[in-house]
Amino acid sequence: MSIQNEGAANRTGPRRLVFAGEAIVDVVMRIPALPQRGGDVLAESSAVTAGGGTNVMAAAARLGLSVLYAGGHGTGPWGDLVRAALAAEGIGLVRAPDPDRDTGFDVAFVEPDAERTFVTHLGAESVRGPGAWDAVPLEPGDAVYVSGYGLVAPDSGQVLGEWAAALPPGVLLFVDPGPLVAQIPATVLDPVLSRCDWLSCNQREATVLANRGPAGTGLADTGPADQGHGAPGSPDEVADPSATARRLLARGAAANVLVRAGESGCYAALLESSAAVHVRAPKVTAVDTTGAGDAHSGAFLAALADGLPPLGAVARANAAAAYAVTRPGPATAPTRAQLDAWLST
Repeated sequence: MSIQNEGAANRTGPRRLVFAGEAIVDVVMRIPALPQRGGDVLAESSAVTAGGGTNVMAAAARLGLSVLYAGGHGTGPWGDLVRAALAAEGIGLVRAPDPDRDTGFDVAFVEPDAERTFVTHLGAESVRGPGAWDAVPLEPGDAVYVSGYGLVAPDSGQVLGEWAAALPPGVLLFVDPGPLVAQIPATVLDPVLSRCDWLSCNQREATVLANRGPAGTGLADTGPADQGHGAPGSPDEVADPSATARRLLARGAAANVLVRAGESGCYAALLESSAAVHVRAPKVTAVDTTGAGDAHSGAFLAALADGLPPLGAVARANAAAAYAVTRPGPATAPTRAQLDAWLST
């Protein structure tokens, strides 16, 4: 484990979140079931809203953490929508709009059991070019959030990965590899994981990472083929989250590992212990799970900033995510007052 990780993991919580992920637009379609290939289905409802990384930033900001968006944003209707959403949450911008591209978007298909499936098109939020991240203002005590969506893009992932892997010792690095984890080249992902202070992923993503091999030894770039039925880490073969969290920690995938397990809560494997602690979530009836992981990440960082110990921060994040899934839409994380009132009941 690097000195950078040890120093960041032992200090108190972050003073500010510098978000180096992607704020995009969600086109949300509520459907009775996914159509067969070549088929069609009528949506029961639809909505267009700021999503992607906006959900993480909103969750953190609503719970009192200062947030700065360091990613790109475009010129056009999608970019306008994202900027308006960030302004409404009091989130500052690092960059000017990209004059040549609009912000990207995804189509989120939400089924009756609240499961969601995405198709994503990246745009101006993927920042390209050598040194594109060098001017981002960082200060000791900042937390930097990096998403797998930013690392997977062939024309921007390498640049972001190199910057994240070289963050100074006083900066906490939080990484969420996301559903495209199997498509991130090992040469990009390994150095980021080796520097990572907190790795947060769901059960499927954690299984994919564990099956790819130890960080720092050249992960096999399994590529799109790993998305198939029955492939390692596919939904058919999701491993036990407790064992997976311990395995990732032992392999040096991060200083601390969080494996989110949906309604079961979260498994935390910390640098200070080889065990994985199961922190349970409040029992709720889910309406829409879109953005639940984002709410968890934002709330977790805000709880660390409030001075909560790691397991207390996980419990707080579990509660924020549980609150979010009881409401339709992606950016449904609670404010501090809403979460406290909800928990008191």
